[in-house]
Amino acid sequence: MATLHQSVSAPPVGTGFTAFVDRWIYVFTAALFFVVVLVGFIPDSMMKIAMVQKGAAPPFPLAMHAHAVLMGAWISLLLVQSVLMATGRRNWHMQLGVAGLFLMPAILVAGFALIPTRRAQYAEMIAGAPADVALRLQTEVVPFVNNIMIMQFRAGIMFAILAGLALWFRKRDSGMHKRLMFLATLVPMPAAIDRMQFIPHTMPASPLSAELYPLLLIAPMFAWDLYRLGKVHRAYLIWGALALTAAVITHFLWDNQAWYDLVGPIGGLGSGVTG
Repeated sequence: MATLHQSVSAPPVGTGFTAFVDRWIYVFTAALFFVVVLVGFIPDSMMKIAMVQKGAAPPFPLAMHAHAVLMGAWISLLLVQSVLMATGRRNWHMQLGVAGLFLMPAILVAGFALIPTRRAQYAEMIAGAPADVALRLQTEVVPFVNNIMIMQFRAGIMFAILAGLALWFRKRDSGMHKRLMFLATLVPMPAAIDRMQFIPHTMPASPLSAELYPLLLIAPMFAWDLYRLGKVHRAYLIWGALALTAAVITHFLWDNQAWYDLVGPIGGLGSGVTG
């Protein structure tokens, strides 16, 4: 019979190579997430810092700094927690896990605060630009920002649901807890992937690449779970239902004038010139 801290759908105890992968597959996945964030954000951030210094872009608002620090802390926590479990330090894992209870709401507040703040900055930049530059920004940048807002909203909502469930299962079902923590962290990963200019993208014409690349990141963990359990774990079903629903809504709203008109007043940015 499963104990309070044991997953009711845990794989059978493995030996040798199987036991090694059982223990380290989560560390590998967390490290993969961590590397993707570094590769995606460091070059992009350096470029944007240079633009700010030249006066070609508005300065980073406080909400952006807070969001970056909090998300960095979350992904770092995921990696540390994975290593602690892989090395048998369960008590440390449980104690450090309390940090997630504070990080999750802070991430949501900073993330949703960043949306109108950043939009207001773009609106101010357009208002102060020469007429020809302002027209170009309204035609090219504003529709793109309005589209990206779909991804921002869905990421915030999905992260809140999955991370909230993961924390709720923390002392109830360890298998659900750890998988939902990874799947919650997967949700905002397109923000890093979309900044990798050296790989093919469908953005900004379509969000398809932002839907597909995260599947590659979670594929090793999913495949190993499928092999060890002989079935799809419930955590993936929850995430899959949310992701599929979000993808359908995203593709319906992408480049949709009604969506542009709806969100245009946020931050005073407007719906943009679309034709």
